[in-house]
Amino acid sequence: MSTEIQVPMSGMIARILVNVGDQIDEDDELLILEAMKMENPIFATAGGVVKEIKVKVGQSVSADEVLVLIE
Repeated sequence: MSTEIQVPMSGMIARILVNVGDQIDEDDELLILEAMKMENPIFATAGGVVKEIKVKVGQSVSADEVLVLIE
């Protein structure tokens, strides 16, 4: 079963801190979202292996858009 990590607010992807295939734990930082002139870390809501990263650095994202799939 996959876990979808969604963006909580609109913004731009400033950094991606993980790669496909990485083993992660719950609460690990996955991405940095730049929104409202602040850098906001996006954390894993579950542990597992990063299956897919659906965004790129510099990409604009909207609230509730899926960023990362964890399996």
